[in-house]
Amino acid sequence: MSANIRKIVTFVEETHTEMGKPVSPATRRAAAVAVIENPFAGRYVEDLSDLIAIGEELGGLLTERAVAALGIEGSAAQSYGKAALVGENGELEHAAALLHPKMGTPVRKVLGKGAALIPSSKRRGGLGAELDIPLGHKDAAFVRSHFDGMQVSINDAPRANEIVVAVAVTDSGRPLPRVGGLKVEEIKGEDGLR
Repeated sequence: MSANIRKIVTFVEETHTEMGKPVSPATRRAAAVAVIENPFAGRYVEDLSDLIAIGEELGGLLTERAVAALGIEGSAAQSYGKAALVGENGELEHAAALLHPKMGTPVRKVLGKGAALIPSSKRRGGLGAELDIPLGHKDAAFVRSHFDGMQVSINDAPRANEIVVAVAVTDSGRPLPRVGGLKVEEIKGEDGLR
């Protein structure tokens, strides 16, 4: 089954100053967000393999869009995250089916790597509900400067029978990080942790 996409929205956020201090270069993050029809809205279905396949399809599509929005090569992305917001006639397990079994492989393919788990969140909500996309370094989960998040919302989604699905990537960590931890230049990228 292929995704029945109503719309795709791309968000780009650049931070140039933080607490009056310049951020140079600016930190940038982008999210590509698809609003899709939920094929299982309003009914319980045991086999969610159609949503798993849609998640795999969206993983590559949305990651390509987010990377393009930043104007970088996929390999230059530093952090990633994914999230889904289910309309009222769906269930959280629909979001899990989209995000977990197969979405990660195409995300990592676009980025050229991704040893760390992809942070994720899922929730239920109505039109204009906010979706928090957690972010973490793609190759080393212990890089504290990249513990972050991006919030998005779409004024007319999700409708009751829809799901909002998002992938976010960054070209940097948080603005002016200073809480210690593993530094980007110290990453080994072998076990997804360090």
